[in-house]
Amino acid sequence: MTSILGISAFYHDSAAALIIDGNIIAAAQEERFSRKKHDSRYPFNAVDYVLKESKIDLSDVDHIVFFEKPFLKFERLLETYLAFAPKGFSSFSLSMPIWLREKLFQKKFLFEKLQSHDKKFNEIKKISFSEHHYSHAASAFYPSPFKEALVLTLDGVGEWATTTLAIGKNNSLKMLKEIHFPHSLGLLYSAFTYYVGFKVNSGEYKLMGLAPYGKPKYKDLILNNLLDLKEDGSFRLNMSYFNYATGLTMTNKKFSSLFGHPVRDFSKDKLTQFHMDIASSIQAVTEEIILKLTRAIAKDFKIKNLCLAGGVALNCVANGKILKDKVFENIWIQPASGDAGGSLGAALGYWYRELNKPREDFSDQMKGSYLGPKFEENQVETSLKKLKAKFKKFDEKSVNQIIAKKLSENKIVGWFQGRMEFGPRALGARSILADPRSEKMQKDLNLKIKFRESFRPFAPSVLREDLSKWFELDYDSPYMSIVADIEKSKKLQITDDHERLFGIEKLNIKRSIIPAVTHVDYSARIQTVHKETNPRYYDLISEFKKITNCPILVNTSFNVRGEPIVCTIEDAFNCFMGTNLDILVIENFILYKEEQDKSLLKNYQNKFELD
Repeated sequence: MTSILGISAFYHDSAAALIIDGNIIAAAQEERFSRKKHDSRYPFNAVDYVLKESKIDLSDVDHIVFFEKPFLKFERLLETYLAFAPKGFSSFSLSMPIWLREKLFQKKFLFEKLQSHDKKFNEIKKISFSEHHYSHAASAFYPSPFKEALVLTLDGVGEWATTTLAIGKNNSLKMLKEIHFPHSLGLLYSAFTYYVGFKVNSGEYKLMGLAPYGKPKYKDLILNNLLDLKEDGSFRLNMSYFNYATGLTMTNKKFSSLFGHPVRDFSKDKLTQFHMDIASSIQAVTEEIILKLTRAIAKDFKIKNLCLAGGVALNCVANGKILKDKVFENIWIQPASGDAGGSLGAALGYWYRELNKPREDFSDQMKGSYLGPKFEENQVETSLKKLKAKFKKFDEKSVNQIIAKKLSENKIVGWFQGRMEFGPRALGARSILADPRSEKMQKDLNLKIKFRESFRPFAPSVLREDLSKWFELDYDSPYMSIVADIEKSKKLQITDDHERLFGIEKLNIKRSIIPAVTHVDYSARIQTVHKETNPRYYDLISEFKKITNCPILVNTSFNVRGEPIVCTIEDAFNCFMGTNLDILVIENFILYKEEQDKSLLKNYQNKFELD
């Protein structure tokens, strides 16, 4: 038996993953345990969890792999500062002490941290380092169902690379092409995230959600000024408009002058039509770059399968466009595409590359991404009693029947079942659920439950066999990573007056018979639900279908704005008591809000730092 621990840390979204004989046993992000969103610290709790889940002591782990190479990253930082000197001294003076104290000599630092789990751990030689983009690529290819595939990774930056192309075949993964820092699609998108007033490395999905409210009026301005884009999708950014290489901001005054508006101050400036048009424009540019890349590599290599990873692979609108473009027959996207997934890629890469182990199972190895902690019935009951919660216990079938009926009556439900998801999406294990047929549900969920902006869209969870009857898609999307349009017969005709509406005004128009999951452009970010990977969730939706003839539920993550997705029973109960959730279901236990002691209610609205 060979065990490998993968770790990602120190930048954002720290995580740990553990594999045994190539099988993925457990993986989790540190933020879920620490309750600090995008926690970048050493993932002590995540490492503890994956060891416990795997029933192994750290001293018995055979190999420990960090997801990138700190010396290469340090080299990039130094060379960048030298290239731009004397500009960027303030950024240099802030970052260098941390690097010299902690990050540069990371092997020793990691060794000391690892010893806090197990004093018997004394073999520093067990620690090795992968490359950032290789870790991404390995996380995408090795768990995929493909024997052969092109692997495209796109993110902000690793050591030097920002975009890479690799070819995977059986157990081999060969890196072929790279685009290097500072030329980065991820950082270009983040620059616009910053410009619109959202938090970098957190608010990019908001920018994507805002895009359909606008028009791509500035697309040509971006393409003509901010970058040089070639037909094969390769590009260079015009760095005179950006400040991220050495500065403390993403953009500069020249960038703001180009678009005629200053950077939006989220604390006082409202979102306007301008910001919506900017969001639409950078989304259109992003899609054009990605489609040029995918078309070029499909033509050059004649391989029918594509794997995606890196933060940009979470742009599910662009993923939908790739699929619709049909230059690849099949695509597979790592559900934990960001840096968290690098922990898994580092471990898998070591198993196949360094140990040269054969790859024999060509099915989706992510197990629905349900790789986190779960709680046994006795643990649930003990915890609920300790929390002074009022609850009732049922058998599984009764729970599904009761909750399906309540959902059909417009009740909003916190759903806590089985193992927690790995990655940024709630997939029916730590989810808030609602009826997609409700006209007011999107606004209610955003404002009264999530405490966030009203424009944010919600995803549908749909039974796989009913997918093509409700959406213009007939392709598995178990990880909520593909956007597609609502099926034509489910759309509603809107008036000419409604067509002429601008911005947030569009939000109030009912566009389909499932308005709570229909975005203003008639699209939806789809999760297909499969009995094989989540039978409990599948059965709940099936019960809802029996009552309503609708095989779909609204699925959003079980948290409020700025809060990591709930991990424990206590997290779930606190969120339940701090929001307008009507019902909480934890395994076979049902809790009704009106039955709870009012003294247990919490003020949750300002509990977490806004993202």
